[in-house]
Amino acid sequence: MNFVVFANGAVMIFMAALMSLVALLFPGTRGPFLMAAAATFLLGASLALSTRGRLEGFRRHQTFLLTASVWLTAGLAAALPLHFWGLSLTDAVFEAISGTTTTGSTVMSGLDTTPHGILFWRALLQWLGGIGFIVTGIALLPMMKVGGMQLFRTESSETDEKELGSAARFAMATLWVYAGITALCALSYLLGGMSMFDAVIHSFTTLSTGGYSSHDASFGHFESPFLQWAGTFFMVLASLPFVWYIRVLTRRQFGSEQVRTFLEILAASILVLTLWRSWQEDVPFLTALRETAFNVVSVVSSTGYATTDYTLWGPFAVAAFFFLTAVGGCTGSTAGGAKIMRWIILGRALRATLGRVRFPHGQFALRYEGRRVGEDVLSGVISYLALYMASVIGIAVILAIIGLDFLTALSGALTAVANVGPGIGPVIGPAGNFAALPDSAKWVLVFGMYIGRLEMLTVLVVLSARYWRDF
Repeated sequence: MNFVVFANGAVMIFMAALMSLVALLFPGTRGPFLMAAAATFLLGASLALSTRGRLEGFRRHQTFLLTASVWLTAGLAAALPLHFWGLSLTDAVFEAISGTTTTGSTVMSGLDTTPHGILFWRALLQWLGGIGFIVTGIALLPMMKVGGMQLFRTESSETDEKELGSAARFAMATLWVYAGITALCALSYLLGGMSMFDAVIHSFTTLSTGGYSSHDASFGHFESPFLQWAGTFFMVLASLPFVWYIRVLTRRQFGSEQVRTFLEILAASILVLTLWRSWQEDVPFLTALRETAFNVVSVVSSTGYATTDYTLWGPFAVAAFFFLTAVGGCTGSTAGGAKIMRWIILGRALRATLGRVRFPHGQFALRYEGRRVGEDVLSGVISYLALYMASVIGIAVILAIIGLDFLTALSGALTAVANVGPGIGPVIGPAGNFAALPDSAKWVLVFGMYIGRLEMLTVLVVLSARYWRDF
């Protein structure tokens, strides 16, 4: 337990250092960031010092608490500069949790005139949240066997860690890949005509699949086809497993079932919706292809950028985008959603079940990446997906009780749990934001974003009474 307290204190000290850096870079918002840095540092230092000399005895059982508490601590600390700057406490926490979980839902408007320090802080939170979730997904969630995540080890970390010598070197290689692709993204945006500030902001929020922008019109502020294609390309890259990049770079091994399936889903969705728009709205094919590709990738990757209000494309497109929200990216990427790996396993499990019904004495082995999937993994995947849908429905019911209309409640719940950003409809759709929602609804969505980012089971284990009895 002492190590958990120490880790949370260290996270707060780290956040205080980042706040001080932003205060140094952007003098216009120095006051709020320095006040927040001082408060965060004092509390963090107190927590860290309270455990001095008593860090032994960390058990694997405590990893659940460590993961759940560190993410919450970082999000709450990140809210302080926003609150001191002028946002209400509810809005500041909503914005900060949305940032650290890379959801991208926002309560802020007037972004074109918002101080650069605040805009940079929001983008930095998403970039750090992205790399934080990659590390969590690679190192911690498989170890905790959350929602079938142990299956991720069959295609990633064990072999790669051995080749790179240690888990620390493997984590550092992942960070370098993440930072390198971010730099390439920023360079592409610069070449496309963005200012240096906009290029940095949008590269941070593209690679984190967070979607915070420095403009109210989101990515639609930039009307350049080159920039939109560049954004599409880098959102796809951010949705692929970062351990896959390491395998490609170290072993020239390109094969991956979930990468292939993810790209196939994107291609099919883009093609169908492009043909629909060309036929239904008489939009030129190349224009429809560009706009559709950007917005489909944005939603599936959980980035949440928008170049146009796709809810105006007709009921078929609205229904398609609603279901695409739940798809998600690849395991081990910054993308949210239920993850492609789980959908693959579920699909094969259903196929095997139907096969047994037709041929009761047949043998139907369930495999993924060439390896047999055990019953524990399958039950974890099914349990996770059931809990995923139950969480969406439960949160939607609560939002409806609060007073939100059906479409806003359901899409808001799904976009929170899937960490996507914009919902569907005139209130929280791509042309709106979450500012108009009552504070109670915002707190419910904060909880949804939090459990969605941490694969739900992690948080629910910590909230169970039995977990604390085992301490």
